[in-house]
Amino acid sequence: MLPQPRFLPTSREEEKRIGTDGFDVILVTGDAYVDHPAFGTALIGRVLWDAGFTVGIIAQPDWKSGTDFQKLGAPRLFFSISSGNVDSMVNNFTPSMKRRSDDVYSPGRILRRPDRATTVYTNKVHELFPQTPIVIGGIEASLRRFAHYDYWQDRVRQAILADAPANLLVFGMAELAIVEIARRLAAGEPASALHDIRGTAYRIDLASWRAMPREGIVELPSFTEVAGDKTAYARAFALHYREQDPVAGRVVAQPHPKTVVIQNPPARPLATEELDHIYELPFSRRAHPSCREPVPALEPVQFSVVSHRGCFGGCSFCALTHHQGRIIQSRSIPSLVREVTQLTAMKEFKGIVQDVGGPTANMYGMACSRWSAAGACPDKRCSPACKTLDVSHLRQCEMLAAIRAIPGVRKVFIGSGIRYDLVMADDSAYLPLICEHHVSGHLKVAPEHVTDRVTSLMNKPPREVFDAFRQTFAALQEKKKQYLLPYFMSGHPGCTVADMVELAEYIRTNHLYTEQVQDFTPTPMTVSTCMYYTGLDPFTMRPVHVPKGHEKRIQRALMQYRDRKNRGLVEEGYHIAGKNVPAYSGNGTFTSPRTRRSPEGKRQK
Repeated sequence: MLPQPRFLPTSREEEKRIGTDGFDVILVTGDAYVDHPAFGTALIGRVLWDAGFTVGIIAQPDWKSGTDFQKLGAPRLFFSISSGNVDSMVNNFTPSMKRRSDDVYSPGRILRRPDRATTVYTNKVHELFPQTPIVIGGIEASLRRFAHYDYWQDRVRQAILADAPANLLVFGMAELAIVEIARRLAAGEPASALHDIRGTAYRIDLASWRAMPREGIVELPSFTEVAGDKTAYARAFALHYREQDPVAGRVVAQPHPKTVVIQNPPARPLATEELDHIYELPFSRRAHPSCREPVPALEPVQFSVVSHRGCFGGCSFCALTHHQGRIIQSRSIPSLVREVTQLTAMKEFKGIVQDVGGPTANMYGMACSRWSAAGACPDKRCSPACKTLDVSHLRQCEMLAAIRAIPGVRKVFIGSGIRYDLVMADDSAYLPLICEHHVSGHLKVAPEHVTDRVTSLMNKPPREVFDAFRQTFAALQEKKKQYLLPYFMSGHPGCTVADMVELAEYIRTNHLYTEQVQDFTPTPMTVSTCMYYTGLDPFTMRPVHVPKGHEKRIQRALMQYRDRKNRGLVEEGYHIAGKNVPAYSGNGTFTSPRTRRSPEGKRQK
């Protein structure tokens, strides 16, 4: 086995210097190659190399010709293709459908990623290497493994395997599946036989489906049904949502006009020892030398460490349930200490650990007594009120103390945000501890909204929990002047203009800072996207109000009421809500209500 190189090879010259003779696997990505564990291509490449397979990387290829795709030749086993760390459509377009002018995952921010990059790359590779197996993965493929609503075309699209000529799709965190694929192909099995690997999806022809035993398979309404009937779409979503558990999940199938897409159960969670090993592989934590300009996405994570995976929060607008799952997988404290100790040896390190966390930083070490035997509950979402869920922060406090004690470390920050409902459910000294040592001026939290109906549809804690947290946080600010950085969202399904007026007034009254404002964007495989498209809550089948078009613009303007450019839309929103229109002060903030003429010309208070 060859030792891990400083960077995985991206050219024939690097291949010769390292001493490889061709590649077992070639990874194609829409991102620049950054050798950091926060970048999926680097993570998968290092894992494959560690398992004994040689790996080459083709980063940001020119999809309009075959030159870049052919520069490393054909791999012995397979191509693995990903759009990169982000969905290409989210990366290339704003929520208002305007094409973006830059890409933070590209050197110099230059846009090099095509729309629907996974499909585009796969078609080109299949055209050039028709006999070589292709595996697709990453967030774009993972969240398009069934028929899905596409916001950018405003229609239901087929599962990506019905459009892209790949042999297998790997969903979720792919380490176990990708190594098993490589080992079985290396042992001589054909790609067509790899239909039993957890964490993968594949397709079969209609004749094979008709002859296939269906026992134990959850069959979704077909593409034709969900594309033509929103009720069928909502029903299909609820069915596959409930099967995304690695312990209790079953095989799921969805017929399409020319093929049937079949998803195996998710891969098992990684053990602590496995997670430790992966993140301690010798990542250089730098962009590949071929990047002549900085890759902006590296800067905020270069000196961050991943402490765990998974999130049991279940926010409706987040796809983590379908990608990393609800079961928390935590690393050991000694492993995290070793990784941070290695950071201190880097010349660029200034003593600041930018973040220690995961999808939600303070879920580190948390667990449910049911997870190992029964998986996450299929009929309810995890809550701090659940008696089987351990929400103690003691293990995270111990871990943070151990990292603070490392020579050369001056500060250890929590940059990935915390769940304030978990903080309020735990009577430990966690919040005073992080305010004392781990908050860099601002603490990120995500209430998203304050109206109970909206927070319920978002699966977020109610307003009173956030209010209690704010008061607790404020009481700790006698010595330091720290601030909450709350994330709010406009335009979410279920949210009316009146709800947004209520939120705007809440922000104003409580003097909250609102730079982090997100206009809801429907992305594949989230509960909120299903509600946006169908107008139904997929779990209750009750109707849900869906703001679109001009109403969505009004809602966003209400979130940014300090911007005088939004004054007309803000006034329109207040008028729709039947409330007095606030006056603007000189700096663009609300003061007291004033009178105005309604569109009908009548005086209105």
